[in-house]
Formats: sequence, C-alpha cells, structure tokens
Amino acid sequence: MRYEYTVETEDLAKYYQLGEVVVKALDGIDLRIRRGEYLSIMGPSGSGKTTLFNMIGGLDRPTRGRVYIDEVDISKLDAYELAWLRCRKIGYIFQTFNLIPVLTALENVTLPMIFAGVPREERMRRAIEILNRVGLGDRLHHKPAELSGGQQQRVAIARALANDPVIVLADEPTGNLDLHTGLEIINMLRQLNVEKGVTIFTATHDLKMIDVSDRIVWIRDGKVDRIEKRVDVVVGMEEI
Repeated sequence: MRYEYTVETEDLAKYYQLGEVVVKALDGIDLRIRRGEYLSIMGPSGSGKTTLFNMIGGLDRPTRGRVYIDEVDISKLDAYELAWLRCRKIGYIFQTFNLIPVLTALENVTLPMIFAGVPREERMRRAIEILNRVGLGDRLHHKPAELSGGQQQRVAIARALANDPVIVLADEPTGNLDLHTGLEIINMLRQLNVEKGVTIFTATHDLKMIDVSDRIVWIRDGKVDRIEKRVDVVVGMEEI
C-alpha cells in the first residue's frame, strides 16, 4: 500500500531537564511530508533541527506527541519492531559519515543488508550497483581513511539506500564538505529523490539545499516558524 504521507508528526515535543531549567528542544511540531518529497528543515543553531531528525528517525523518544511512518505510530512499537522499521524503511546520512573504519566501502554498504537478512549474493550485487550509482565503482575495496570526505559521504549515501528505504534522513549531510563537494552531494540526493522516488528529509544550515527542496520548514526555538515552497523563499540574515 502506498500512503500519501510518508511522515506525519502531531504536537511533537521533546523537553530536557537541566538542573532546575526545562529546555524545550521541540515544542509542538505538526508536519506532513508527502511521499517522494524533498523537505529541508532549516533554522539557527539550537533551533531543534537535529532533535526533530532524531524523533522522526526513531533514534529518540518524544516527551509528547506522535510520529507516524506510513501511518504507523512508532511510539507504540517495541524495541524489535522499531529496529525492523529503522532497518527497512529509513536510511540515515550523518554529517560525520559514521562509517566503520575497518570496513571497506563495499562492506560498509552491505552491513545494513546483513541486518535485514539479505542473502550474501544479493547483498554484493546490490552494494556494487549502488556504489557504481554514486560514482564509486572504482573504490569498492577502499577503507574510509583511503577516501576523501566527499567519497566517504557518497559511501554513506549508498549505505542509506542499501535496503530501499521509503525515507532518507540526512543530518547536515554537507556540513563537513567543501563548497564544490557539498554541491555535488546535494545534487546527488536530489537526483536519487527524483529517480527513485525516495522521500528526502534534511536537517541543514546549508542554504544551497533550498535550490533542490520542494518545501523548506523554518524552525525557531523548537517551533515551526513558517513553511515555504522553494519559489517563495526569502532568507533573512538572522536565519543563516
């Protein structure tokens, strides 16, 4: 079954207790992300972007509210069910790449498929195909230390796509990259979004991301400040 909305949040909140102070990292977020949409979450440092990323990815539990993935309330899933959902429906891309340093590019990409129970021959075929797709067909047996930052992020993208997820969550995917390489990664994500119909959700400071996004959600102090289509975006200096 194909659902209209891949991700929905309802009154989503995350509070932290720091001594006698309550920090409201998120404070009532309502979002609907359509299948195949490219959505960017933007806002100043500390606005709640990464916290929202973690809530939608099932990496943290909300204080209040709900997150739905394909109409499933993930707060009601037990640890096994949540692990199954993260493995098969969500791909993650992190600013720091999070590759396993002792594994080759090929091995890093096959790892999620091992957890998903994909047979070895199919794992190898699929991993080689994806690495070729992201331009690393000649780097299959290189370890992360033997790759540039841009190449490592390409491996991370390939790994995120390994189990054909319905959504890819990218947290500051260009944050550790130079201008040129960052633009290459942004365009690659958009191309994958268009060709494969994968829903892309990015938490980012990178204003170049606006050019490829269908909608931009601006967050400030844990709340949605506004939601804009790409053609309507006007950026103020205080939002950079």
